[in-house]
Amino acid sequence: MSLIVQKFGGSSVANSERIFNVAGIISRAYLNGDDIIAVVSAQGDTTDNFIRMADEINPHGSKREMDVLLSAGEQVSMSLLAMAIEKLGYPVVSLLGWQAGFLTCATYGNAKIEKINTDRIKKELDKKNIVIVAGFQGLNTYGDITTLGRGGSDTSAVALAAVLNADKCKIYTDVDGVFTADPRRVKNAKKLDVISYDEMLELSTLGAQVLNNYSVEVAKKHNVEIEVLSSMNDIPGTIIKEVTQSEKVPICGIAADENVAMVSVTNIPDKPGAAFKLFSKLAAKGINVDIILQSENGKNLKDISFTIPKCQLDDSLEILNKYIENLENTKIIYEENVSKVSIVGTGMENQVGIASKMFEALYEEKINIQMIATSEIRVSVIICSGEVDQALNAIHNKFFGTVNTTL
Repeated sequence: MSLIVQKFGGSSVANSERIFNVAGIISRAYLNGDDIIAVVSAQGDTTDNFIRMADEINPHGSKREMDVLLSAGEQVSMSLLAMAIEKLGYPVVSLLGWQAGFLTCATYGNAKIEKINTDRIKKELDKKNIVIVAGFQGLNTYGDITTLGRGGSDTSAVALAAVLNADKCKIYTDVDGVFTADPRRVKNAKKLDVISYDEMLELSTLGAQVLNNYSVEVAKKHNVEIEVLSSMNDIPGTIIKEVTQSEKVPICGIAADENVAMVSVTNIPDKPGAAFKLFSKLAAKGINVDIILQSENGKNLKDISFTIPKCQLDDSLEILNKYIENLENTKIIYEENVSKVSIVGTGMENQVGIASKMFEALYEEKINIQMIATSEIRVSVIICSGEVDQALNAIHNKFFGTVNTTL
């Protein structure tokens, strides 16, 4: 007998037909004699609809009240799924995050799990109940409901698998696994059999929407092997694990992030501490700076350009305008019509010419590169937003073509 943690995303439980499909997946695993914990997200676009409702009432509502509102979506999903399993004739119990023992930090809207008290879950499993858990939510030290950030149900599932030492952790989605690129944008994208924690973490951070990036961090830390697979098709998915050197390939995937803005602060006095003063002010307000480029422009002046999430642009401009108040001739220039396209692969560090190959693909399509950033396992470029699909397909064809890319 095995302990299996299953997680079902919003599209998998979007309507009654899909809820019964998920109930069937869970029930079949239960009939195999396994202990089953299923973590669920809110149905379909429920969370987005809640956000729109809140904006209509009070666009500046407190984060605490937003967490109370947003957590309701998972409660609906778990109860409906439990009712479906009951109808199929199997013992089941649904638990909210706090009932399942999720204790988090005090941060509303993006809380981190600090501890999971598994007593209630273990008691229910001992009764041979299927346990349905509302993902995305927990309880802080003040006794308030908290949410774990967008995609937080992935983290709920992986954390449960870690703390309970589960035999399997399966993340069910509306796609068949992890692909070399978004199959909705790149027609010849290919499903990967295996991908490393580091690669999946990079892809998640860089715009791939398969898994929440924090869930991958938790999986890597606790060595939880994850399978990403479809709830619609009964076929093997993609395994996320620690890979050996022999399993590594130069490039495993391509991602695009369109929530990007580029900011340039020009004519900054070229003195020690100038960059520190600028970026420390942004950091103090929680602004996430990514790619940074500094260049000399003569006369003891320099320009600093960097990228930030587009959603943080207004806050950044407010901070920067205060920063330059007493600086003569210093200006701020910003561009919202940009996106970041990245290639990722742990085998990249052992092969030369990977970046050049990417740049060649963009050159052949006459796509201009505005900024570049690299690490041991990724190369990112900033390009015009209108050229993202063209870039994704060009880069994918350059690296993968029709070659079999399974690891």
